[in-house]
Amino acid sequence: MHVLLLTHYFEPENGAPQRRWQQLISRFTEAGHSVSVIAPSPHYPSGRKQPEHYGLYRPGTSATGEHGGKVYRVGWLPHRGDIVSRSVDHCFTAFQAYRTAARLINRGRIRPDVVVATAPAVETLVAGHLLSRRFGLPLVCEMRDAWPDLVTYTPTLQRDGGVVGQIKGLIHGAITRMQRRSAEVVTTTREFARVLESRGLEHVHVVRNGTIPEVFEQVPSRSTGHGELRALYMGNLGRSQGLDVVIRAAHNLQMLGLPVSVRFVGTGHARRSLIALNERLGGPVEILPSVAPADVVEHYRWADTTIVSLRPWEPFAWTIPSKLYELLASGRHITGLLAGESAELLAETGAGDLVTPGDVAGLVALWQELLANPERLEIGNGGRVWVREHAAYDALAERYLELLSGVLPTGESAKERGGRH
Repeated sequence: MHVLLLTHYFEPENGAPQRRWQQLISRFTEAGHSVSVIAPSPHYPSGRKQPEHYGLYRPGTSATGEHGGKVYRVGWLPHRGDIVSRSVDHCFTAFQAYRTAARLINRGRIRPDVVVATAPAVETLVAGHLLSRRFGLPLVCEMRDAWPDLVTYTPTLQRDGGVVGQIKGLIHGAITRMQRRSAEVVTTTREFARVLESRGLEHVHVVRNGTIPEVFEQVPSRSTGHGELRALYMGNLGRSQGLDVVIRAAHNLQMLGLPVSVRFVGTGHARRSLIALNERLGGPVEILPSVAPADVVEHYRWADTTIVSLRPWEPFAWTIPSKLYELLASGRHITGLLAGESAELLAETGAGDLVTPGDVAGLVALWQELLANPERLEIGNGGRVWVREHAAYDALAERYLELLSGVLPTGESAKERGGRH
């Protein structure tokens, strides 16, 4: 089987979608399948050219990736990280992806059996649908976030009625129609699959985000040789995480004279605003830049509790941050500002404590309790066991391959369809 993947985010960038497809492609190719990837030159998360990568990954180049797929790079547009300029980049890249893939197919350089378009960026779904219709290929739409519902919570689109309401309605309707017309829709959570099924989608499958348990199981047992509570957030410093709540809670604890040390490690669109808030409140949080994947274990070694946080938006009750799987595998106590399926998972595994998203006072109260009762930080092995059973990439890749094989025309290969291209 030959899989054509359209994605806006890909290696050597470091993020959840990049890691997901690195691991899946590696296992697809190990199983004897081939994968072609259409992706822009690396520009996540800054939205700007990355000089260290530009020569190898500039638009128009192609190479076999580290994990086995043949990667074709397309053009992109610089952006500031805001919804408008980022969407312009997404649209431009989706057009370039469609044009490049069509040219490769017409010239016989690739002969895919199936197209996978992964969102975000949702504009990538449009490119996938156009290719599917033009070349008679089955399309799998992968929804890694709760789109189109998150459109409602985009800061510049939160008003109802008028032009903004019409825009939201058009976007919502367009995405739902593309989902319905796909051969299959893949979600990463059970709850969002149920939401889509309630809208009449008949072919929805769950292939979770995953992790590599062996990497995070290297995190040693928690050190008890310090008198403070050490809390770590490591990941995307974006709008969706609502990390201002953590800074405010850390400030309140600092004002109470309680020994709490909080550390953020990462980058993202909200980083500047978080730094500004942190400075206004006297610097209760240490904010560090992103680190290489090889260095994350050292930060987990430092921590007593790890933080996973989402804003109190309804669509986030249907999602699970990919970071949660990593934290479960690390064996560290988790402070979860979560609702819905994420909260249910944390409670099921017994791997930490829950706070209502957005609740500063609730977070202060929890960390006060952990300081007074540090034995609550010892959480056992439930999280690690769950990850090995449900979020290891070997099983996820096998499930994905079964799904992709199921959408192929019976008894017809790409080579046999060659004349139709």
